[in-house]
Amino acid sequence: MSGVEVVVFAEGPSDELFLKRVVAPALQQDQIFLKPQTLHTSRDSTGGAINFDRLCHNVRNTLRQTSSQYLTTFFDLYALDPGMPGMADVHRFSDPTHKAGHVEAALHAALVEKLGFRGDRFIPYIQPYELEGLFFSHTDALSQAVPGWTAAAEALLQVRQAFATPEHINDGFETKPSARLEKLLVPKYRKTRHAPLIGQKMGLHAITTECAHFSQWVERLRSLPQI
Repeated sequence: MSGVEVVVFAEGPSDELFLKRVVAPALQQDQIFLKPQTLHTSRDSTGGAINFDRLCHNVRNTLRQTSSQYLTTFFDLYALDPGMPGMADVHRFSDPTHKAGHVEAALHAALVEKLGFRGDRFIPYIQPYELEGLFFSHTDALSQAVPGWTAAAEALLQVRQAFATPEHINDGFETKPSARLEKLLVPKYRKTRHAPLIGQKMGLHAITTECAHFSQWVERLRSLPQI
């Protein structure tokens, strides 16, 4: 296959579907071919329960399969395992995009040192704070994704206007982006069912316009050269 292949380790099924249906089609026109997948976390299951040891195991196995593809991640900053590199001192930063950048750099350094692979093949990405934060990029589109959600349009807009960017909506158990959607939306927000639907309704451009950290990751993937 001509073009650039990029395996994406997604945190869970909703992230995997969002990447497959929203991000991958947009990059395919630039000959960047994403292969989203959830991590193998045990013999019979994938997704969730991500820690550094499991990530090491999956990174090593994936990069050994072929030398002609890149590997990136799509993990939430919220509830990221405290044993991940960089998490112990992430509190030094107040801005969530700086927190995510710090963890990404620490994760890259730790994995390259531990596994000894070519550093430019691995591009760690941490989403501040959750996938669902991206959906506050265009609250009108969000409210129109499912019949009945328009009743929450004003409340969704008020949430968005209370923060500098969608990526700053925040890290509280009851105030994280997914919790806000679950509280405000009727019919109730269901991650795996609704996340790809919202993303498709909104479109990648609307999200990258509002979310700088996410946009930088997309542009970096878009500019990868062939290995």
